[in-house]
Amino acid sequence: MDLVKVVESENLRNNYPDVEIGDYVKAHLLIKEGAKERIQVFEGYVISRRGSGLSESITIRRISYGVGVERILPVNSPKIDHIEIIRKGKVRRAKLYYLRGRQGKAAKITQKI
Repeated sequence: MDLVKVVESENLRNNYPDVEIGDYVKAHLLIKEGAKERIQVFEGYVISRRGSGLSESITIRRISYGVGVERILPVNSPKIDHIEIIRKGKVRRAKLYYLRGRQGKAAKITQKI
């Protein structure tokens, strides 16, 4: 049991700020195209956070050209360069899946002051 924790702790990345549900974030992702590497930004609301330790992941949702796009990102992935929080959201739910059925102003999350 201790061996698993030791191996996991070596691969954990704790350099992210406290990303919570409802936050509007910019995730800077490393994208490989052939031999080249570049950083692509994916920004949207964090609608869920699941797992713990090495298997922890977050789901980020945004509207792109009128279509909802969700991306599930493992928090400890080396493909994530960094995550920056644009604004904190004020929510009363652990998962914001109800945003999938909403559009426009109804899909807005109020900002924490």
